[in-house]
Amino acid sequence: MLSVFKRAPELMVLILLAVLGYAAMGIFSQVTGTEVLSATSIWSIVVSSFLLSTAIAIVAVIAGIGGGVLFTPVVMAFTSIDTLIVRATGLVVAMFSGLISSGPFMKKGLADIKVVFYCSVPIVIGAISGSFGAIFLSSHMGAMGDAVVRLALGLILIFIALMFILGGSKTEYPKAKKIDNFTHKLGLKGSYWEESLNDKVEYNLTRALPGAFLFLLVGFTGGFFGLGGGWAVVPVLNLVMATPLKVSAACSGVLLALGNSCAIWPYIMYGALIPVFVAPWMIGQVVGGILGAHILARIRAGVVRNILIVILILTSIKLIARGLETMFGINIPIF
Repeated sequence: MLSVFKRAPELMVLILLAVLGYAAMGIFSQVTGTEVLSATSIWSIVVSSFLLSTAIAIVAVIAGIGGGVLFTPVVMAFTSIDTLIVRATGLVVAMFSGLISSGPFMKKGLADIKVVFYCSVPIVIGAISGSFGAIFLSSHMGAMGDAVVRLALGLILIFIALMFILGGSKTEYPKAKKIDNFTHKLGLKGSYWEESLNDKVEYNLTRALPGAFLFLLVGFTGGFFGLGGGWAVVPVLNLVMATPLKVSAACSGVLLALGNSCAIWPYIMYGALIPVFVAPWMIGQVVGGILGAHILARIRAGVVRNILIVILILTSIKLIARGLETMFGINIPIF
């Protein structure tokens, strides 16, 4: 753990500054009760948010997905926090996960800058469109809009869970059988040093145009629901565009950082981002990400993936139940 902080001292500085900030707030009584919550309740929310964020980050790192995929559905399903605030915070969680991983990926040469530049355009356009769509729906439909979001998100979670259950078709080093003219003109090809093979891996991408359309959808979904998009970026790069799995994962982290940093601005302008609520979740992602990276070497990832599938299914059931209850008045007694 200490060696990680020595290699990345900015993480330790960030954590210490945040801890000192909250300590100062407590000492000088800047956190006071309201008509809705007492000061003790507010601090309980802050601490529990940090702990839950840490747990989510650990599971997300080991399972190979973005933290937003777990944060947004879980908080939206089991709390009554406004869905727009949850989605805005979810984008920050996903963005911070990507920002942390971007530096090492770029330094190691795993993130292909040409692929990142090409895929970032549709992702950013889709993410910003999704954010504005979320704000429009919330402004014009109110509680009914929240119900639609919960119901749709529940269905998406079932799809993600099925991806994990039926997954396994990913290939480490896919070979493009045919490279179309559009992809060839873009020059989307490269190489990287594969330590496990002690050899250089060369690759040529294909189907760049269908990939761009899919990234537009991924960006819109991430911006609208506050999920980020790590669960979809890697399959599109790996299975559709024939990108090596490690390069796909590395590019995914950089693309998440770019797309979510743009998608968050409509929420900020609308006032849906609350710093005191976001901060403990952000710090938890740092701590949990570091812990998850260490635990990953000592635990069977398959076990965590099975736990993740259970969490996704249970959360989707809760989301669908809450959506149906608001939309049609159907009271489904579920946990």
